[in-house]
Amino acid sequence: MEKPKLTYFDAPVSRGEECRLALHLAGVEFEDERIARADWPAMKEQTPYGAMPVLTLPGKPPLAQTNAILALVGRRYGLHPADDFEAARHEGMMQHVEDLRATLSPTLRMGAAEKTLAREALVADYFPAWARRAEKNILGTPFFGGNRLQVVDIKLFIAVRWFNGGAVDHIPATIFDAYPKLTGVHDAVRDHAGVRAWYARH
Repeated sequence: MEKPKLTYFDAPVSRGEECRLALHLAGVEFEDERIARADWPAMKEQTPYGAMPVLTLPGKPPLAQTNAILALVGRRYGLHPADDFEAARHEGMMQHVEDLRATLSPTLRMGAAEKTLAREALVADYFPAWARRAEKNILGTPFFGGNRLQVVDIKLFIAVRWFNGGAVDHIPATIFDAYPKLTGVHDAVRDHAGVRAWYARH
């Protein structure tokens, strides 16, 4: 039988990595198609929305948009709430992560001086406000919704991990340290046996 295929850049980061982790934790055997950045321009118009990741399932048209992929995997494999209101609450937080990425992304294409000023402004204002709003909506422990890891937790983990590594210029690796619920979700996902198994192999 043909396996599902997830297509994303050849990097263990961002939207593609959270979808890979979700499929792995769901126990889905999938083709992990990793695209070199040099090959992306020729592929772009072949994707549903001109972006990756893209999930291809046997007998279905390609599915794009990260949160749609995560919600589908989550619903099918018990990694997303069955209750419709709780599912919507999780999806709200998933969009909150996308808002963070959308705010930071323009700085990736800036020159050095402009980038420094822009990111220093985000550190002073946007990032603390974003983290406060995330913190007040995390109602469970150790995960967003309680004892079970779900796709929203994977998304929060990947987002927080990006900054914790200290690899984002002009943004302190400690930017989220004052938010124990947010960092608690990150740590709980990082220490999850299935997540550790994924990174032991990759």
